[in-house]
Amino acid sequence: MTGWTRYIGHIVLVAVGLAAPFLFPNHQSQMAELWLFIVFALTWDLLGGQMGYNSFGNVVFIGVGMYTCALVQVGLIYSISDYNAARGGGGTVFTFDYTQYLEGLAVGLPAGAITGALAAIILGNFVLGMRGQYFAICTLGLGVAAAEIANGWEWIGAGSGMTAPNAPAEIDDISRFYYFFAFVLAIVTFVAITWLLRTRFGLAVNAIRDDEDKAEAMGLPTKRIKVIAWTISGLFLGIAGGILGNVKRFIDPIDVAFSGSTIGVWMVLMAILGGKGTLWGPVIGAIVFQITKELFWTYLLGWQRVALGLMIVLIVVFFPEGILGWVRERFPQLFGRRVQSRAEEGR
Repeated sequence: MTGWTRYIGHIVLVAVGLAAPFLFPNHQSQMAELWLFIVFALTWDLLGGQMGYNSFGNVVFIGVGMYTCALVQVGLIYSISDYNAARGGGGTVFTFDYTQYLEGLAVGLPAGAITGALAAIILGNFVLGMRGQYFAICTLGLGVAAAEIANGWEWIGAGSGMTAPNAPAEIDDISRFYYFFAFVLAIVTFVAITWLLRTRFGLAVNAIRDDEDKAEAMGLPTKRIKVIAWTISGLFLGIAGGILGNVKRFIDPIDVAFSGSTIGVWMVLMAILGGKGTLWGPVIGAIVFQITKELFWTYLLGWQRVALGLMIVLIVVFFPEGILGWVRERFPQLFGRRVQSRAEEGR
């Protein structure tokens, strides 16, 4: 995009984000989810679009961050095993006052970021030596394995799941409270990735996408670069997971924390829909996808997953370059490209 369109886009995005919870107070949870979806799409695109490594395992970092944040929130005050054994009841009431709740978040969200990044470092050193479909299939298996481990781990609630702490009464509107957490995270993620891709590291990431063998022959430590990029994704996804766990309240290991069939696929779809390998593509894709998904869930209840599946097919067939690619092809002048008139072409 040209300079002025880019700046206008930034201003509009921030203005809409600040005003949205007051303009649409009944949809704050869905809008918080939208900002988290933007984070999911941006962080997936860092590998899948900018580096050419299609990962289906990023959902692992979301789940790790989600559980870590919730466990820290609880563990600072109560015994985690007692809390999860009670399943939110059993005659025991686990309450959190205003200070305890904020302290739990202040420690839990950074802890989620750290564990997400550590998981990316550990897993990345094992799997980022693979390429192409082998890497994609391996990362898909990582998500399934993580879900099954959490599903059998009694300390974190196993298959019965875990409930995030109840918000204290002093927080008047908990949906708005988490909306702004998600909003700030999305803005920080966008700014951080924008800056990163303009550095030498960003050039190295794109070099791996264009031709990894040549990049390696020129002396680039390709595996280390890939691990660092995945670690950055894991860090932001760990925080996003902690926020999502508190928005959802109930953390199911398979359907929420490590949901490869939904969030794991959706983050890929959102980046492709908007235009992978671009900065604004994942943002646009996440916005369009979330609005469409909510419409399907509202008006096509019972058939919403069928409609979503058809939407995926249509995107792949008719928008292989994404919305941004389609717009760039038809309106190149918006992206700083000069279009010659027929008279000029004939000279």
